[in-house]
Amino acid sequence: MRIVIDIRKSVEENAAEYFEKGKKEKKKIEGTRKIISEYERKLLAAEADVVKKQQQAVVQKRKKQEWFEKFRWFLSSDGFLVVGGRDATTNEIIIKKHADKDDLVFHTDMAGSPFIVIKKDDKPEIPESTKEEAATFEAAFSRGWKQGMGTLPVFSARPEQLSKQPNTGEFISKGSFVVRGELKYYSPKMEFAVGLLEDGRVMGGPVSAVKKHCSKLVEVIQGDEKTSDVAKAVQKIIGGELDEIIRALPQGCKFKR
Repeated sequence: MRIVIDIRKSVEENAAEYFEKGKKEKKKIEGTRKIISEYERKLLAAEADVVKKQQQAVVQKRKKQEWFEKFRWFLSSDGFLVVGGRDATTNEIIIKKHADKDDLVFHTDMAGSPFIVIKKDDKPEIPESTKEEAATFEAAFSRGWKQGMGTLPVFSARPEQLSKQPNTGEFISKGSFVVRGELKYYSPKMEFAVGLLEDGRVMGGPVSAVKKHCSKLVEVIQGDEKTSDVAKAVQKIIGGELDEIIRALPQGCKFKR
């Protein structure tokens, strides 16, 4: 550092002059810091505004709510709509109002599991890949998932095999059905993913199906983290509405590491 001393002034006068210069420089530094701080605040506000506009754009891009969004649902890798109940009431609605004769119903022998339906609509025969995905979806929302089971038997049946007529001495509770006749069993993987569709909808389902339809996705596995905490973390990665993500996730999960 170079110091210039005015020989015409005393030591005290030279020191006082440098002290005044120092105070001026300090004020300049403080002013610069305030300017930087203000720019940082404006930058953060601008970033928040961009995120808000992106979210609004996604909401505007969304199509009108479809009937199946009231239930659990996903689109299979083959393009079939798969829907399931969320509770006893929606189990009843799914089977009574939305299970047509050419559809396929999935369930488990474990109490507390939802009824899942593959909607055939006007498509060709339901492929095995979609059936496997429906079985995986069923397992993810069963008690077996919550209990940490590696897999559990999931069966498929035709809608006409389900009845509300109990066997002698039995009682059929709301959301339950008697299933009669030959059943086909599956041993699905316990896997799940959540992603964002192009129209802004959040879709949760088997990893293969979510990868097929979503460019952004997160895989989850069985765990004991709060669903809301997992959903917030998922939202940071894929975007979408938090409530939709919470509704799409199975109870008792965590990120796949």
